[in-house]
Amino acid sequence: MEKLEYIVPCHFGLEAVLKREITDLGLEITGVEDGRVTFAGDRQALCRANIFLRSAQRILIKMGSFHAETFEELFQGTKALPWEAFIPRDGRFWVAKAASVKSGLFSPSDIQSVMKKAMVERMKGVYHVDWFAESGADYPVRVFIKKDEVTVGLDTTGESLHKRGYRKLTAKAPIAENLAAALLMLTPWRGERILVDPFCGSGTIPIEAAMMAAHMAPGKNRSFTAEKWEHVFAAKLWQNTREEASAMETPDVETQIQGYDIDDEMVSIARANAKLAGVENLVHFQKRDVAQLSHAKKYGFILTNPPYGERLEEKENLKALYRTLGERYQALDSWSMYVITSYEQAETAIGKKADKNRKLYNGMIKTYFYQYMGPKPTGRRK
Repeated sequence: MEKLEYIVPCHFGLEAVLKREITDLGLEITGVEDGRVTFAGDRQALCRANIFLRSAQRILIKMGSFHAETFEELFQGTKALPWEAFIPRDGRFWVAKAASVKSGLFSPSDIQSVMKKAMVERMKGVYHVDWFAESGADYPVRVFIKKDEVTVGLDTTGESLHKRGYRKLTAKAPIAENLAAALLMLTPWRGERILVDPFCGSGTIPIEAAMMAAHMAPGKNRSFTAEKWEHVFAAKLWQNTREEASAMETPDVETQIQGYDIDDEMVSIARANAKLAGVENLVHFQKRDVAQLSHAKKYGFILTNPPYGERLEEKENLKALYRTLGERYQALDSWSMYVITSYEQAETAIGKKADKNRKLYNGMIKTYFYQYMGPKPTGRRK
């Protein structure tokens, strides 16, 4: 069966996590760059990537790449791509996003306009029409230009993959679902082990953990732009992938996942989101101040996204908040702690230097993922 090449953008700093996920799906990696991974696969692979990948942002069909320093070169390079292989005569097509780094072409709106004209010119010649109604399915295009090298992708996903469909209600500063999942994958935590998020907000980290513990595919219950491209991806492919996902689920798995928040409303929101995700029986949410964080068992994990101090009222109390977190962590027996934050003084306030520190981006905010490694459990059965 014909292989296509797919581009998978991700959060900067999480390329290795995404690469491992794609490899675990049995797919062939063809390249890794800052903020994205590419792989080769058939049409079923596209459906599986959209439905199973936890750390990805979207899946693009790689239409091609070329060098362009001028708008004329951009026009001709875009026109040379085989758009008709995917976009039918009635397709609605546009350049949804253009990003440029260290390149002669840098105006997103101009890049989008030139590329749209080039696509029209190409398909006018193929379909022998002078005007397109664009009344059919959507075919959004994304383009990355770096050092004058243009990479063009056709977006099969639509709304970003972090939108699993369960988070109808959010906190003031929520962590994206795909970032939360990636952070979990950066730790040794596994579904049968204790996990506590003492700043759970709308519950994203505990919910993603529960979905991982129950082997629930993150994209199973949402739709994708390419589902309407039945001439390219038959409905049976999507159906087969969702059936595969359902067969893998273990909803009765025993878990020890807990989320705490000082705000009653946030706890209610977290519970509602967990119910929408189908994991309400796998997560325990409770109103609790971080100062009350305690646990009788050993070898647990804290994974949390505490306040960053982006708002003035938070800044004043930030040091004390992180100090309390550090004190409660030190009081736990043989635990590990993982904290993502943009607060530069986090380690000082926590009172202990992290074993590892990884720079990541939470949206446009530069953050640090502080990793405090506890001892491995002894005497556990393999």
